[in-house]
Amino acid sequence: MKFIQFQSGNEVNAGVLEGSSIKQITGDMFSDWEYTGHVYEMEQVKLLAPLEPNQIIGIGANFAAKPEDLPDSLPDIPVFFFKPVSSVVGPEETIVIPENIDSVKFESELAVVIGKEARNVPEEEILDYVFGYTVGNDVTAPQFFHEAGHWTIGKSFDTFTPLGPVLETELDPFRVNVEARLNEEEKQNSPTSLMIVPIREMISYLTKVMTLKPGDVILTGSPVGAEMVGAGDVIECEIKEIGTLKNTFAVAGKSVGVS
Repeated sequence: MKFIQFQSGNEVNAGVLEGSSIKQITGDMFSDWEYTGHVYEMEQVKLLAPLEPNQIIGIGANFAAKPEDLPDSLPDIPVFFFKPVSSVVGPEETIVIPENIDSVKFESELAVVIGKEARNVPEEEILDYVFGYTVGNDVTAPQFFHEAGHWTIGKSFDTFTPLGPVLETELDPFRVNVEARLNEEEKQNSPTSLMIVPIREMISYLTKVMTLKPGDVILTGSPVGAEMVGAGDVIECEIKEIGTLKNTFAVAGKSVGVS
């Protein structure tokens, strides 16, 4: 199923996307929901990020360029970081470049959404706790990385975590490619088999550190090819089985397309 959030007039609703029609739902999409009977067409609504995350966790430097570059063993402590939920935006929304810098970095990623509470879950059971998947863009301003290696500020600005367009529950995460096009030119296209810390191991590790809750979003890393971009650039992050997440960059305080 393809779950979405959408705005119609001044109302924000959730729904299930079937073709170009949206069947509105009510309740908790993770546990107890039902159809309301209202149906919308895509051209009638504005798509939002498909969920309001409980928390957002990212993993750094998690793709090899080619299979022979994959390490023989996993790191003892993977590089994880948090992003604030206030950084989330949806499809077609503007990504704002902070004041005093002229560029940021896009990072197309597969985002895993947890569906039920998970603590100390073994790798072989971890997918039972996953609700679905969406596309994420882990926008980054490396100019704000701390000299000691801290990434938090450079990952945390408002609009720095586009998500969407849908939350897909029927997906084999091991048989998809993570892609990105910058101004219609392909920049990233890698299978998830090139992840250094694979999805099962990644999420299982996290459950041994913290309790994961429904609505937690885990950004699983970005392939080789991410670049610095500026105002007016258009980024399309895509996983074909989920859809395309398209956003435009703009300088803080200026409209899209104004230099």
